[in-house]
Amino acid sequence: MRSVKIYRAGLRSAAFVLMVISLVSSALALEIGDQAPDFKLQATDGKTYQLSELLKQQAVVLAWYPFAFTRGCTIECKSLAENGHLLKDLEVAYFMASVDPIEKNKEFAAQYAADFPLLSDPDKQAARDYGVLSMGLFAKRHTFYIGKDGKILFVDRDVQPASSAQDMASKLNELGIPKRTAS
Repeated sequence: MRSVKIYRAGLRSAAFVLMVISLVSSALALEIGDQAPDFKLQATDGKTYQLSELLKQQAVVLAWYPFAFTRGCTIECKSLAENGHLLKDLEVAYFMASVDPIEKNKEFAAQYAADFPLLSDPDKQAARDYGVLSMGLFAKRHTFYIGKDGKILFVDRDVQPASSAQDMASKLNELGIPKRTAS
């Protein structure tokens, strides 16, 4: 009987800790107008991208996803791969990002013909900075729209994987991101 009481007390303590962590992370969530945290992450195209450098030329969309090869993430990657033409005409660099190792993201990008970079954050620091790290294990599916001034223009916390490319293009147009000029 005593072991059952100890077990229940442990469960209540664990539930309480998870609730506090959830509340703290919600309180620290980035909002419209906040300065986007800088990052420097390795990508599936062999390059390393730094937000501060990207913003010198264009706006940035950073679409966090939980894990490569899972159902929703696969659907989102396919949407962006198949409908990326909707975004390529706009002055924006767009990325999917996860805490997966670069090797796994490279396999994921190759399998689904991603013609855009997937970023890897295996030490989870950028995910922490963006407030998307869940239970210390994976990134929440949130998409950040960042203006050339480095400010958060919009945060989509209700991403629909199947229509992510269309939704991004629509939001970017709504936010007034201009079309690329012919060079």
